[in-house]
Amino acid sequence: MLLDGENWRRFFDAFEQDAWRFEAQPTYTMPNEQENIARFLGGEAKPPGHNARWHERVRGYVESGRRIGRVRIVRQPLTDYQRYQFAWGIPGNIAAGEDIRILDVTREDYGLPLSCRDWWMFDESRVAHLNFRPDGTQINRETYEGDSGPYREWKRIAQEQAVPFEEYVKGLDV
Repeated sequence: MLLDGENWRRFFDAFEQDAWRFEAQPTYTMPNEQENIARFLGGEAKPPGHNARWHERVRGYVESGRRIGRVRIVRQPLTDYQRYQFAWGIPGNIAAGEDIRILDVTREDYGLPLSCRDWWMFDESRVAHLNFRPDGTQINRETYEGDSGPYREWKRIAQEQAVPFEEYVKGLDV
């Protein structure tokens, strides 16, 4: 089933304990981010309230006792989009309560499905695929109706191998 608009919001918000994302695209071409990416690449300061709606949602999840996190897959050298995320996006998400870890797969893929889509897993059982074009444009989101066992295993591997964001960025020039 495709998950768009309010259906996606309801599906996402229905998690009871844990929402977790496997985030593997090197670039995301999101229309609402293009202006900010250009500002970042032009050396401008991050605008006040950047990503505030997401931060508000994350704080609400955490305040209600739920956990939210992700592992961000990267390869060296970082893409311009990843540098933008590292400088303008991820620090605010972490401050809002999201657990974000980085897994560098430059030298090893750890048996993870790196060439496939991104996905969210909710409460270790419900999976939603995020489908993208090669340029990072999202095509759609859809529920996955199959066995969630492989996703739990990929999550376990990713979390074991990833490092906290703050540790990964030490010494990086982003």
